[in-house]
Amino acid sequence: MTPPDPTAEHHQWWRDAVVYQVYVRSFADSDGDGIGDLPGITSRLPYLRDLGVDAVWITPFYTSPQHDHGYDVADYRDVDPLFGSLADADELLGRAHELGLRVIVDLVPNHTSSEHAWFRAAVAAGPGSPERARYLFRAGRGPDGSEPPNNWLSVFGGPAWTRLPDGEWYLHLFDATQPDLDWRNPEVPAMFEEVLRFWLDRGVDGFRIDVAHGLFKEETLRDQVRPAGETAPAPGSAPAPGDSMVARTLADEPMWDQPEVHEIYRSWHRILDEAGPDKMAVAEAWTQTPESMARFVRPDELDQAFNFSWLLADWSAEAFRDVITGTLEAVAPVGAAPTWVLSNHDVVRHPTRYGGGAQGLARARAATLTMLALPGSSYVYQGEELGLAQVDVAPEHRQDPSWFRTGEPGRDGCRVPIPWSGAEPPFGFGPGPDQPWIPQPAGWSALTVEAQTRAEGSTLEFYRAALAARRTFAATAGEDVEMIGDDEAVLAFRRGPVTVVLNCGTAPAALPPGDVFAASGDLPGGVLPPDTAVWLR
Repeated sequence: MTPPDPTAEHHQWWRDAVVYQVYVRSFADSDGDGIGDLPGITSRLPYLRDLGVDAVWITPFYTSPQHDHGYDVADYRDVDPLFGSLADADELLGRAHELGLRVIVDLVPNHTSSEHAWFRAAVAAGPGSPERARYLFRAGRGPDGSEPPNNWLSVFGGPAWTRLPDGEWYLHLFDATQPDLDWRNPEVPAMFEEVLRFWLDRGVDGFRIDVAHGLFKEETLRDQVRPAGETAPAPGSAPAPGDSMVARTLADEPMWDQPEVHEIYRSWHRILDEAGPDKMAVAEAWTQTPESMARFVRPDELDQAFNFSWLLADWSAEAFRDVITGTLEAVAPVGAAPTWVLSNHDVVRHPTRYGGGAQGLARARAATLTMLALPGSSYVYQGEELGLAQVDVAPEHRQDPSWFRTGEPGRDGCRVPIPWSGAEPPFGFGPGPDQPWIPQPAGWSALTVEAQTRAEGSTLEFYRAALAARRTFAATAGEDVEMIGDDEAVLAFRRGPVTVVLNCGTAPAALPPGDVFAASGDLPGGVLPPDTAVWLR
């Protein structure tokens, strides 16, 4: 890899990039406190370069009380001491660029921390104040105002409103420590424009926009209409595995995906363009249809939006075929590059979703190989290149705020710090001998980077080989995908010179003509076993 050249002819690098997501708390610990940090990431950047990715997306590292592990931001223009300093951020950016890696940082515009200076001022100033106008404060319902202003529920469980001692309620679609901003107040977009420019000036290459569909709510803040007897699904967050974006009935969601949000992203597009042609933004937008997702990536808005349809699809050739065709049809009219993702820090890791054990891992590798062949960019979540499965975290070690609000296990199981080396925890995660912030399973010794490096058949070497093979055609194979056949058990398609076959059935499948140059598993007897994918030329 060579460093990005700002003088080179404009190339939209994100259109065919592989982006590696770093969950900062769980990637690498430099100081032995059991929590990952920016110097830890910097020390491991050569590993990511050698893995073969093009860019790194880093979850929030800003000043925060850490009630939601950094997604509750108290200062958007500083680094939390838990993770390092601004100097550490600058060093990370410089080293990444030396290694030819782009850096995408997380931006959290839907809400701040309750410890942000703005919210502290709002609480102190009282009802009717300009300070409260930056957030969504309302009087309660009922004779004494003791009932929430509407029936909205938090993504993390329970009501989406909390009452202050002075009687007013404030909206928080997530945790009570994450008050939602009022984006109709001009001070709010002005502040975030300053934040964008602050990080662009420091050299970041892009932004991942958290809850990008949630900034505006219907102005009346009316009740959500729900079927009798039903509570709302976790709105705006990861739907349960198997929930099909295509199949589900569209819900009434006055708190999500309002049309006013698109003018904000048009203004951000202009700021990114001013900073240079190689700056980008990708939306985390849990929209209800591919068409609504595509609105976020019109030519004058954001560059990409996460395509969660791939992540949500069942293990089925038909389901994958529908996702591919539906996604490409949705983004084609706006000229955007699609994205593909199988895991992230909010969902059950895909080897577990696909059944767990040897079968779950085989399916995970096959789905990954299929995904990497598609046009657009792929997002890889840390640890999936090691074949990590979801961990059943003991209740006493769970830290996800949704666990404390609902009693459900939450997202801790996909956030366990990854293993680097050694035979016992902390597996080289940090310099100390103790378990990290979420304990690692004792049986992970065979899954470490050290154990899998140069080990024939390991998942890590599979990823390295697949990413190297992808580079031979990703930028030149075009964006057209031709489906081959309609077999209920086998997905097959052609993209440029590459033919991809994925066997989702229970019996071996015949291979079409061509030379195999990548496979997710063994091909005994020249046929494609179940739960296996292959690339042919």
